[in-house]
Amino acid sequence: MSVFTNYRAGIANVGSYQVSGKPWITGSTTLSRDTEFKATFPAVAKSVTIINDSSEDVRIHYNSVYTDSMNVASGSHFVTLTNDRDSITLTMKCRQIYVSAPVANSGDASFTVIAELTGIGVAEMIELTGSGLTTIDGS
Repeated sequence: MSVFTNYRAGIANVGSYQVSGKPWITGSTTLSRDTEFKATFPAVAKSVTIINDSSEDVRIHYNSVYTDSMNVASGSHFVTLTNDRDSITLTMKCRQIYVSAPVANSGDASFTVIAELTGIGVAEMIELTGSGLTTIDGS
């Protein structure tokens, strides 16, 4: 007797990361100093590119710098893009990314976020926390 299973994309499904992803794009031209923007994707991303579209600094991180229980800023768990047209491509799976403007900025920052989405639902993605993301001492 044959048993048929319903195949679907999942978080550990290699094929979901090997094929070209569905494009997703957003951004802002008015990210005020000491504020952050949360880009929440409609599916798990396989890669994310962030472009600084201004001469003001923008920081890229996986968790909010404003959550009291997290040490994103004090642990330097972010990447800073300092020049107009600087960019970074992060090839990893995630369901959200944060872009923030440091308090030292003198004006509004501008940025673009481009994600390559898989067919995997965001409910399957784990929470990105812990050493190197939200804790300083590895605990």
